[in-house]
Amino acid sequence: MTQNRATSLAPNSDFVLLNASRTTTQDFKGKVTLVNFWATSCITCVGEMPKMIETYNKYHGKGYEMMAVAMSYDPPSYVVNYAQTRKLPFNIAIDNTGTIAKAWGDVQLTPTTFLLNKRGEIVKRYVGEPDFAELHTLIEKLLAA
Repeated sequence: MTQNRATSLAPNSDFVLLNASRTTTQDFKGKVTLVNFWATSCITCVGEMPKMIETYNKYHGKGYEMMAVAMSYDPPSYVVNYAQTRKLPFNIAIDNTGTIAKAWGDVQLTPTTFLLNKRGEIVKRYVGEPDFAELHTLIEKLLAA
């Protein structure tokens, strides 16, 4: 299921990454960025992860970035273990307090994915697994803009 609406600026969020570094929504400017809210207990999230890795690997060298945000109820040790065993190549943040999910429209269903253009505007919101062929077409269009 996808939801289209007028583009709006992504909320200003502070992400604490698994490697303890920090990044903010402002750091996404100039890049096409996918922000994916997920959980290790979410079957669809785990199922789409290989395609997320593939998408990241395909476009990362062209100005594409990805932020996977683990939900507040996901035990950090599970997230770290999942990221290490699956060798996730993109940034992973843990939303310990739920403030990031709340800022992004009170995300509760996983996976919920947002695609941002180079200006940091939300271009597309997906609830459930995206249609990856459609997503790739959109990423290519945004990268070319």
